[in-house]
Amino acid sequence: MKKIIIDTNALMAISELSLDIFTAINDFCDFTYSLHILEGTIKELEKIKEEQRGKFKMAASLALQLLKAKNVKVIPSMGHVDDILVEYSKKSYLVLTQDVGLKKRLHKPYLTIRQKKKVVMVD
Repeated sequence: MKKIIIDTNALMAISELSLDIFTAINDFCDFTYSLHILEGTIKELEKIKEEQRGKFKMAASLALQLLKAKNVKVIPSMGHVDDILVEYSKKSYLVLTQDVGLKKRLHKPYLTIRQKKKVVMVD
């Protein structure tokens, strides 16, 4: 079973791109998987929800609600989220992200969103 960790910006894409990433992941994956999120990502979303306005606040709020509704497993984490994601990518976790800088640091394969509507693997 593959473990997929969803990054903050991929969760923000749910609202920004009107994309159901959970369905997009399911449509892409022809293998068994489990969805995970870092504790630090939840903190980032809560911070966006508190400090931002408008579409960013709405996107963070929606992401938090969906994480709860979909029972995404939370991985306890301390430190910088991107650094932790890079470490998990070395352990064969698939990381779903839109962050260009993070993509350059991740070990392949990883997942990203293409054409604003589908999840693909980069390897």
